[in-house]
Amino acid sequence: MAMKLAWVVVVLCTIIAAVCGGDEGMKASFVFGDSLVDAGNNNYLPSLSKADIRPNGIDFVASGGQPTGRYTNGRTIADIIGELLGQQNYAQPFLAPNTTGRAILNGVNYASGGGGILNGTGKIFVNRLGMDVQLDYFNITRQQLDGLLGKAEAKEFLMKRSIFSVTVGSNDFLNNYLLPVVSAGERATETPDSFINSLIVSFRSQLTVSSSALSHVYTSCPDHVAPWQRLYSLDARKVVVANVGPIGCIPYQKTINKVKEAECVGLPNQLAVQYNSQLRDMLTELNDNLPGAKFVLANVYDLVMELLTEYRSHGFTTTSYACCGDGGQYQGIIPCGPTSSMCDDRSEYVFWDPYHPSEAANLFLAKYIVDGGSKYVSPMNLRQLLEL
Repeated sequence: MAMKLAWVVVVLCTIIAAVCGGDEGMKASFVFGDSLVDAGNNNYLPSLSKADIRPNGIDFVASGGQPTGRYTNGRTIADIIGELLGQQNYAQPFLAPNTTGRAILNGVNYASGGGGILNGTGKIFVNRLGMDVQLDYFNITRQQLDGLLGKAEAKEFLMKRSIFSVTVGSNDFLNNYLLPVVSAGERATETPDSFINSLIVSFRSQLTVSSSALSHVYTSCPDHVAPWQRLYSLDARKVVVANVGPIGCIPYQKTINKVKEAECVGLPNQLAVQYNSQLRDMLTELNDNLPGAKFVLANVYDLVMELLTEYRSHGFTTTSYACCGDGGQYQGIIPCGPTSSMCDDRSEYVFWDPYHPSEAANLFLAKYIVDGGSKYVSPMNLRQLLEL
């Protein structure tokens, strides 16, 4: 009887430590987005977008250099941010069979390569998880947390000790509006201004739902509520949203458009800048209208431009070429795989493959987002957000 009692005490103490455990560090991160932060969800999908082959993950220490489904040579920016904020373990992919029970107390990663804001984005990959599906999956996690911690403790855990990150939008341009051939008809009938307006309006129109919609319990969260509002109704209060980076500067875009090494492609960057301006306004509106919530904007666009402009002072030797890839001037056509050519020093390349940053670049970006000033993260950085 004494041994059974001791075992119960040990289990209870372990759970309490995992949830409450002192004031230092973030307890959980819930990650939404695309391949920039996918931790392996696409491994479990019959998708054409996958990163579960070598040499992806070659520098990922936790796996011993084996591929995990991360679209980079090492850690994603979400992994590094979690480490910098004191998270004990990486948030596991939602679709992984071992993401169950107490494992979700570290948070969960819902991100998916090819996913976007719009449901039609990334259809060229056949299967991917768009934001709507990712939020549906978080709804499931939310119910699991109630069962694991009890409703009151779960609510406190999410509101006070968790950070939610959303890194999405690039694919809505790269693998939707700007996609060669596939989007040619749409681009002929819809101007860039019209496309961006429709993208933003699809959020704004949902954000005008009456406040009574927010009172719905998570088991009946209305489908017509905007993603950010759905997150709020599911008790997310500390949310960081990354804007779209300078997608005209990635090796893929530079290769297919045949620009010079010191140049970027104009249209994709123009679209990103215009979208980002409206995104900033939208997040300001959310902070004004959702009580108790704090939405932080990670200005990835300007951060990456800083890195591309001053790359040598930050320890890099090239911003144009993919470390791992093949095809064209900047090795920007064929994604990274076992037969790809690979650079000698991965830490000197801003881009790991034709689309994604290297671990070294992710580390640069993460440090600014966690501890940087208002130029790159506003209205506060993530360390300050965590301390609220």
